[in-house]
Amino acid sequence: MPTLIFDCDGVLADTERYGHLPAFNQTFREFGVPVQWTDEEYASRVLIGGGKERMASLLTPDFVAAAGLPTDPRSQEDLIAQWHRRKTEIYTALVAEGRMPARPGISRLVTEAIGAGFSLAVASTSAEASVRAVLGQAVGVEAATFFRVFAGDIVGAKKPAPDIYLLALSELGLVPGEVVVIEDSANGLRAALAAGLSTVVTVSSYTRDEDFTGADLVISSLGDPGGEVTTVLQDAANVRPGAWVTIADFDVILATDQVRKPS
Repeated sequence: MPTLIFDCDGVLADTERYGHLPAFNQTFREFGVPVQWTDEEYASRVLIGGGKERMASLLTPDFVAAAGLPTDPRSQEDLIAQWHRRKTEIYTALVAEGRMPARPGISRLVTEAIGAGFSLAVASTSAEASVRAVLGQAVGVEAATFFRVFAGDIVGAKKPAPDIYLLALSELGLVPGEVVVIEDSANGLRAALAAGLSTVVTVSSYTRDEDFTGADLVISSLGDPGGEVTTVLQDAANVRPGAWVTIADFDVILATDQVRKPS
């Protein structure tokens, strides 16, 4: 069955700048952690897959000593888990408040995909509660019921490792030639490519200048009639979308992919 697998952050909504960053910083304030990431600093943290892993990147020996944090690995792991639980609560509340509107074209494309008989999934390194909150806001509660969600710590290695996509393929009973992934980052692209999956990249606020070699199509957004127009940045699969990307454009990618990766 033809399938679209969406990343969450930066694909369904611009969650990094307007959700994750303020949630991280509020968590640090509440726990008395002496750091507040600026937009520029967070751009480098985005390259680390997973919220716990981003928080753990703070724990250099110098920072731990200066902040009076525990030094043994088990205590640090427990502390990161506490921080991350609270961060997820803050983030989910921000989503519920409508702070992160869907990116252009997401709701429209999902409606088209359901009508065309595509199956749908999300594969993300974010916590499952966060992903489900964003998904419901981005596509609507009814459309969200059509999605399988693969998220958080269900795999050992996060993107750019392919584990989350390999798990999704296995659980959904699919082969690579049936799937197109929608990602926004080079790490996500590398994960999808390592799993053998064709990928469309919709660049987001922190990823526009990353290397997307290997993507079938790289665009500014999916676009919407009467709204944002799609700008094509790379078109390796010769898709040639119009002013907005439609499900027919994914049919083109799948048809090309069947030649390269027969079922």
